[in-house]
Amino acid sequence: MTSQLDQLKAHTVVVADTGDFKQLAQFAPRDATTNPSLILKAVQKPEYAPLLAEVVKAHAGDALDSIVDKVLVRFGLEILKVVPGRVSTEVDARLSFDTAATVARARRIMGLYEAAGVSRDRVLIKIAATWEGIQAARMLEAEGIHCNLTLLFAFAQARACGDAGVQLISPFVGRIYDWYKKSAGAAWDEAAQAGLNDPGVQSVSRIHGYYKQHGIRTEVMGASFRNVGQILALAGCDLLTISPDLLAQLQTTQGEVPCQLVAPANVVAPEPSLSEAAFRYALNEDAMATEKLAEGIRLFAADAVKLDALIEAQR
Repeated sequence: MTSQLDQLKAHTVVVADTGDFKQLAQFAPRDATTNPSLILKAVQKPEYAPLLAEVVKAHAGDALDSIVDKVLVRFGLEILKVVPGRVSTEVDARLSFDTAATVARARRIMGLYEAAGVSRDRVLIKIAATWEGIQAARMLEAEGIHCNLTLLFAFAQARACGDAGVQLISPFVGRIYDWYKKSAGAAWDEAAQAGLNDPGVQSVSRIHGYYKQHGIRTEVMGASFRNVGQILALAGCDLLTISPDLLAQLQTTQGEVPCQLVAPANVVAPEPSLSEAAFRYALNEDAMATEKLAEGIRLFAADAVKLDALIEAQR
């Protein structure tokens, strides 16, 4: 019997969700994703302190946001030495409601990768799935800069991303689960809400089915997992990005992993595109998505501020 990780790879592209590139090789993921929180966590480890100091010293006279991007890209370059596929690098969450600034920052990040000899097909620019972020991604995709739309909680966000032709979306399983569990309080039944009944799993399954049913090429990558059960319930999703701790659990556990998500046999024409007004109203009607999107931007922005402070302290 092979490990659950190997079984999962038969159905789904496995992606490592970490900035700690020294951990990657043991799990043999195809791609890797990072975010401000993961990079902040990595640069505070002793083994990565020299890398941060090296980048800051080499560019000490640059603007702070430029140094931050160089640090992010340096981690991405190290990750690409380990994974055969793509790395996701995130635009500053503080730009989540500024389309023009998001586009400019994404172009700069991609330019840094290209200057280092990395082709565009190996990089995904992560952008929060606000209306402004989705429109930025639409523009970037038209330029051949592929995007990963993150902090995705609502079906309306997924529809708008498909309308915009983005390369990939990252619906957050665990944070959806967290919201419903907190809202239910003492009435929450963990066993009854596990696996295929998990609200986060159901959200990703619905999006995956919609995309396949309507022939939308955008890739679906489940993200933000709280337990192995959520991962196994989404076997068959295009991609799943998984933390090192959960990858280790999958790697050390044997057992069958059946495919859970199967594309519909018939493809039908997509529904009409969502207008900005329709998008905003649908998002407003989804209390979970509204709250978790705002919270996610705040948390990523707070960690971006902390990373700024670390860099400033070394200049």
